[in-house]
Amino acid sequence: MSVQRLRTEARFSEIVIHNNTVYLAGQLADDYSGDIVQQTQETLANIDRFLAEAGSDKSKILSVTIFLKDMERDYYGLNQVWDAWVAPGAAPARACVEAKMYKPEVLVEMTVVAAQ
Repeated sequence: MSVQRLRTEARFSEIVIHNNTVYLAGQLADDYSGDIVQQTQETLANIDRFLAEAGSDKSKILSVTIFLKDMERDYYGLNQVWDAWVAPGAAPARACVEAKMYKPEVLVEMTVVAAQ
């Protein structure tokens, strides 16, 4: 089976496709200055864009791992955006954990596995 890598840098690939499964690297907002709502919206927009590039979409997401900087403060805001975004009838398996981020301004990061 072949492995296709898209948007590859020395350290990682944003998208890896193998056996009709799409793996996205951890996705972040483009602008870290906003609140959890803004960062979640941008993160999900990036996920939409990369899934489309890989020949998939949010209705085909199998699982998502969500990393939040502050679960207590940001879980509600994250879910407001998530609930409006997720494809009706196609909610993926999901885990949400609190994690220390690589920059203090980053509030959310998501990794995605989807069918192609």
